[in-house]
Amino acid sequence: MMGQLSSGQERLFYSFNLEDHIPANHLLRSIDQCLDLSDLRHYLADF
Repeated sequence: MMGQLSSGQERLFYSFNLEDHIPANHLLRSIDQCLDLSDLRHYLADF
């Protein structure tokens, strides 16, 4: 039947928090401190 998930289908959307997956000493955290991405974060907040 259309619209129902079969037992083998994965969820299309899920909750994912980068803070849980990027170590405290990772290079991305240093880059994040140097860049002002507040406009982009605001624009993407709903997503």
